[in-house]
Amino acid sequence: MTQLPPSAPGVPAATPTVKPHRGVMILVFGILGFVCCIIFSIVAWVMGNKDLAEMAAGRMDRSGEGLTKAGKICGIVGVALNIVFLVVTLLMWLFFSAAIFAKFSQM
Repeated sequence: MTQLPPSAPGVPAATPTVKPHRGVMILVFGILGFVCCIIFSIVAWVMGNKDLAEMAAGRMDRSGEGLTKAGKICGIVGVALNIVFLVVTLLMWLFFSAAIFAKFSQM
């Protein structure tokens, strides 16, 4: 019995099974984080981190690494923009509440 090398014609290469990537879904969640709500941004960020770690360990298909990185970055930017929007909204609310209170307290 002779063993053929894995690269011999007609012999399938022994590839370990890896999970398929979820790059498209992570990118869609990252984009939805801009449009809809912060929840999608957080999910894209967390899933992106997890999937990139899986890809680095060789347990997930690396062909979607670019999409996964883009989705993670969109998630991070979405979280940052939502926090800035929340802070600006709260500051405006406090400013206008103080202005209205000052106007009515002079009467």
